[in-house]
Amino acid sequence: MKCRLLAGLLGGALLLGGTVGCGIPENTGVQVDGPGPAAEGGSTSGSRGEPPSRSAGGTDAEQFVKNFLSAAAGEPDRSYQRVLQFITPTDRDRLQVKQGSEVALAVVRLTEEPVIIEAPDRTEVTLKVQQVGQLRTDGTLAPPETSTTTYTFELRSQPGQEGRTEGGLYVANPPTALLLSVEALRTYYQSRTIYFWNNDRTRLVPDQRYLPLAVPDERQVSEVVKWLTAGPSAWLNTGVSRLPDGTRLINNATRTDGRWEVDLEMPEGKARLEQFGTQLAWSLSDLNGPLEIKIRNQSQEFIPDLERRRQDRPVHQLAESPQRFCVYEGAIHPLAYAGEPSGPVPVDARANRNVVSAGLSRANDQVLAALVVTDADRQWLSVGTGTGPVTAFTRSARSYAAIGRPVWLRSTYRGQQPAGLVVADGSLHRFDAQAGLTPVPLGVTGVVTAVAASLDGHRIAVIAGGALYVAALSPDGTGVAPGPARRLHTRLTSLSAVDWYGENNLVLAGAVGRPAVYEVSVDGARENPLEDKIGTRVTHLAAYPANAVGRLAAAMYEANGVAYRSSPFERIQPEQVQEVPSSTGARAGNPTAPFFLY
Repeated sequence: MKCRLLAGLLGGALLLGGTVGCGIPENTGVQVDGPGPAAEGGSTSGSRGEPPSRSAGGTDAEQFVKNFLSAAAGEPDRSYQRVLQFITPTDRDRLQVKQGSEVALAVVRLTEEPVIIEAPDRTEVTLKVQQVGQLRTDGTLAPPETSTTTYTFELRSQPGQEGRTEGGLYVANPPTALLLSVEALRTYYQSRTIYFWNNDRTRLVPDQRYLPLAVPDERQVSEVVKWLTAGPSAWLNTGVSRLPDGTRLINNATRTDGRWEVDLEMPEGKARLEQFGTQLAWSLSDLNGPLEIKIRNQSQEFIPDLERRRQDRPVHQLAESPQRFCVYEGAIHPLAYAGEPSGPVPVDARANRNVVSAGLSRANDQVLAALVVTDADRQWLSVGTGTGPVTAFTRSARSYAAIGRPVWLRSTYRGQQPAGLVVADGSLHRFDAQAGLTPVPLGVTGVVTAVAASLDGHRIAVIAGGALYVAALSPDGTGVAPGPARRLHTRLTSLSAVDWYGENNLVLAGAVGRPAVYEVSVDGARENPLEDKIGTRVTHLAAYPANAVGRLAAAMYEANGVAYRSSPFERIQPEQVQEVPSSTGARAGNPTAPFFLY
């Protein structure tokens, strides 16, 4: 027998779609993951995005297995038909064919290179996988429904066609699930971002979906509208609002003379229709020009230009470029880099002492400051707000052995008292402007070691019990509370820090054999190494997230008491620390706990 390893699939698991760049250029264009301009009504995209047929790999077992893990890709109503073509006729009844919304693809990540063992009468294939999620017909990647880590099946030729290229191979004793590799998800689907209003309809919240490339251009607008009318991904359900009950698309969206028309069944209400127009404009961020919304074929909302609507109603309120800061010799100091803004520390010098880490944020004309300060080997949270340098601070009522980096929640900036989240002694807490800490139940087991808040302020990422989770935030009467946490499955182990790197991306510190920092999609499907040559565990991580108003992502981290910044990742030198009194002489210490203010 001959044993061969199938190469290539594992490497493809690292990439899914475009990678968000690092750095903070002064002016950048809006970064959009989406299709090109939609075609006029009646056009077609032909077989674009269709996975290879069964016979495409001929008698090459390696290529055949790769194609088999792509067969289910494409429009869901034909997924079973495509997969069944790969299976021997006598074994096709092993698959229980499902219809409509019940169709779901098991997205898997190969944890080892597949093993193919060839014998005279058959070829055995063993796949070692990590279950990533269930790709559903609405484009959502739901949590996996099984914990299966090994699949074994056989490859056979049809009797009388052994060795013939035109005969090809078939799968015998197939898996009972429709498997889709993360490489196939990258190749045959487009990652799309749609938006839902938060519960009080004051801010748009991103929601990630996957659209098959095989969907014709003229149907893409209709698919997005159907996603919006069907509601958000399950894990976001508590943090956003749905469209009114009964809202549905009556006919497919059409484009005539350069204008898109969307006809809905929807309870009337001018304000709600105007908001839906903004929601739709951002969910179709690749489209420009006019769009008309009709209710039962009667025009109700006309958007003269979708791009103008997006400019007039930005999804994020970011007035200035971010600034970099760090902790140096127990105090917050600005960092200076060419081409980047640098300003004074917005914290009064009398409070800027004995600092371990900090979280600063801008809210209109206010600066929100949360400092972790130390005294006699204990740590306190010190919180203050103000229009200029923050002078008045309040300490937490009790001290802790260890407090993580505090983060402010942007969802509480409008008409509410500012609030944030922080990990203290292994538990998640909410804090207010008076440094009052309240435990926040997550509903997951294990010690909490890190928390991060998204740019919209309605989603958080948490590391608890060594695993990565995301959850939506919703008001609970006294602040905000997380909904059911969704676990993300990633190849990284020994997770130590996390932050948001984009609307639907996280930056995650852990290990893949050795310490590393990866970009990970909000559903865990995409993993992209940002820095994998770190010699020791990352203990602090902060990022500025790429966003829909044109800024690219950047990250900074600390490992073994040394701080680094991205673009490319390089050590932050003491000489880049500003506002250090010259009387101190030579700079002997290292910058630590770097963070962004925006």
